[in-house]
Amino acid sequence: MSTKKILIFDDDTTILEVITIIFEENGYQVEISETSHDILEKVSKFQPDVILMDNWIPKIGGVQATQLLKSHEEFQSIPVIYVTANNDIVRLAEEAQADDYVAKPFNLDDLEEKVARYLQK
Repeated sequence: MSTKKILIFDDDTTILEVITIIFEENGYQVEISETSHDILEKVSKFQPDVILMDNWIPKIGGVQATQLLKSHEEFQSIPVIYVTANNDIVRLAEEAQADDYVAKPFNLDDLEEKVARYLQK
């Protein structure tokens, strides 16, 4: 079985470090990005099995980046889990066409469980 890949878009380096350690310890291959304007290039290069997308990420933001990905035929089937501290997370996730969402601050067990659910599909 090949190693599952997770691509994380977040501009908070602390969150990136913690999530990377957790998922790598669980045997996943992790790639990170602090910007989202080149999402198509990064996804094409890394070929992730699931994507975690922050809302407040430079340069185009999580909603626009996710919409861009979901409008691309080759990548639209890759699950995107929207991660944000916004109160209107449900609306943002729907607007972005994300597959799911996790509110910040999140419980690591909940995040791991949600990611694992999409990786088993």
